[in-house]
Amino acid sequence: KDIQYVFSYYYNKLEVARFDSSLGKYVGYTEFGVKQAEYFNSNPSLIAGRKAQKETYCLNNVGIDYRTA
Repeated sequence: KDIQYVFSYYYNKLEVARFDSSLGKYVGYTEFGVKQAEYFNSNPSLIAGRKAQKETYCLNNVGIDYRTA
């Protein structure tokens, strides 16, 4: 529960939109990003894929990171 997966979209060094695993959806930070987030959130397969990325990427590597710290 303490692990958070974040996937961000940037344009011109400005964060436009972000998927946050603790929220389970995309959040937009600009006018364009809000529209993109609405589009991404309307696609259930994209959301399911991002949630699976947390399990695939984060949960498999958390043991490695804690051992080296």
